[in-house]
Amino acid sequence: MMTRAKQQGFTLIELLVVLVIIIIGFSAISISISSGNDTAELKAAARDIISAFRYARGQALMAHQQITVDFDLEENTYTLSNRERVYNIPDDISLTIVTAQSELTGQNQGSIRFYGDGSSTGGRVTLTRNNTKQQIDINWLTGGVELNDNFDADEQ
Repeated sequence: MMTRAKQQGFTLIELLVVLVIIIIGFSAISISISSGNDTAELKAAARDIISAFRYARGQALMAHQQITVDFDLEENTYTLSNRERVYNIPDDISLTIVTAQSELTGQNQGSIRFYGDGSSTGGRVTLTRNNTKQQIDINWLTGGVELNDNFDADEQ
């Protein structure tokens, strides 16, 4: 007597269900990664500005002269007074600056000044993209720079 061997394998419907599940999983991962890139770019811009502040303070201390970090809010750029290079901030990042009245140099332009003794005019630079905010505080007495990113843009 001859018996037929049971066929093993997957049906077309089973394969399609698995493919749909895989596609949904990759879609969720790509959405998560793209939102993380926005935050990463905002943090990178904040770190670049912090580096510029720290460099300016160090140069002021070493040379015993005033160094400024000058911001152009309309162009989304900043420069250092002892360098000619213009540093760009991505256009989709909103930039605001709080500084001494004497450091407001024009419409949508302002500076943070570092003195030869390490102090500064002090101030705050805020970078915002969507609901994410990076806030950089500059202490007027010590010239110290601190990043504060523990809040949402909607809070203030």
